[in-house]
Amino acid sequence: MEVSWEQSVTDSINAIYLLFSAYLVFVMQLGFAMLCAGSVRAKNAMNIMLTNVVDAVVGSISYYLFGFAFAFGVGSNSSNSFIGTTFFALKDIPNNTYDYSYFLFQWAFAIAVAGITSGSIAERTQFSAYLIFSFFLTGFVYPIVAHWVWSSNGWLSASSSELFFGSGAIDFAGSGVVHLVGGIAGLWGSLIEGPRVGRFDAFGKPVPIRGHNATLVVLGTFLLWFGWFGFNPGSFNKILVAYPNTTDQGNWTAIGRTAVTTTLAGSTAGIVTLFGRRLLVGHWDALGVCNGVLGGFVAITSGCAVVEPWAAIVCGFCAAWILIGLNILALKLQFDDPLEATQLHGGCGAWGLIFTGLFAKEEFVIQAYESGESGVERPYGLIMGGGWGLIGSQVVEVLVIVLWVSITMGPLFYALHKLRILRISIDEEVAGLDISSHGGYAYVGHHPEGDQPRFYADYMRLQAQSQS
Repeated sequence: MEVSWEQSVTDSINAIYLLFSAYLVFVMQLGFAMLCAGSVRAKNAMNIMLTNVVDAVVGSISYYLFGFAFAFGVGSNSSNSFIGTTFFALKDIPNNTYDYSYFLFQWAFAIAVAGITSGSIAERTQFSAYLIFSFFLTGFVYPIVAHWVWSSNGWLSASSSELFFGSGAIDFAGSGVVHLVGGIAGLWGSLIEGPRVGRFDAFGKPVPIRGHNATLVVLGTFLLWFGWFGFNPGSFNKILVAYPNTTDQGNWTAIGRTAVTTTLAGSTAGIVTLFGRRLLVGHWDALGVCNGVLGGFVAITSGCAVVEPWAAIVCGFCAAWILIGLNILALKLQFDDPLEATQLHGGCGAWGLIFTGLFAKEEFVIQAYESGESGVERPYGLIMGGGWGLIGSQVVEVLVIVLWVSITMGPLFYALHKLRILRISIDEEVAGLDISSHGGYAYVGHHPEGDQPRFYADYMRLQAQSQS
């Protein structure tokens, strides 16, 4: 059947929009790299930059071979609500449902998950361990969750023909699918590795280990903010979708609202963190504010398309206090996460799912999942009068993600630990990963701490002397 030129133009514009959104999400990798580099010590800057590159390149191969198939593969005669079974290595792509643009957009999401986990285990992890867990997380663990929630055949999907609790879980852009998965994976990695050398003294009290470059942290934060405009609004996938019974509304209006809710949540969380940290530590904490802003973004990512702007402010306000509280708890439990990734992405991601179950507006839910179809009813936020169906689905999503990631990534990190390929030696950690694993420091003018070696050859000579 010949396609009309009007349909061709519509499809082309939608493809351009999706590709542009994918490019924005990919910019977030640069944001992660800058944020991570600034948050670690100078002697580990090259290592953390390389791990961010590895997350992208290894994730590309694993997601191409297996990940996309596990996430969105649907058989012609049967469907599996747990795992996809077709489209391995993009076989039969493009088709009537998915094309290359959609793959690229979803790939950009997948590699973001590994970047979150990398931050939790920074400054003390063997490079070979990054290669292993990044491949497994991007190619298998994350795609299974994506299939549950985002595939039309997933058992938790809000787009499924058989809605869980009559609602399905609304995780529009991935507070749970992306951020909670990455946060829980990082939790297990950091727990099994243990804290960095010197992070806690003999009495268990925390010893501050500050990142070496606040400029990079701020730069990374703004790059992530910029990329989030592809992450959240881009999750509509199509921009030229008109809503029935209206003359001026369609996905383009919902996309604009989604960008607004994203901005308000992040900004509110940043302001609350600014004053909250001022009360706690006695000074204006620039790095804390950056993490607060990101915590607000993480939280709103689930409900960004289905809540009013005023609700986004509530979301960001609560996200800031959740992050502050979890950071205090982490120190009391001697849990060491250099990027606060577990607390930020895990804690705020879980809150974002619950928030959506409380504040989702029915009209916006129908716009996001039914293209604004009139005469359709769907469960919506509990506080908005929508009953228990949606909030129940949201709670279930939180629980199953925590369970799934724990039973997959926990044993993987434990196996790496037992095989002694997870954590570096104390000597290597004290010297720094750059000199011990990557041949030199990230900065030409970097002065090593104390009498530490300046060049890789010096490091190897000292190692040989100590062993002899």
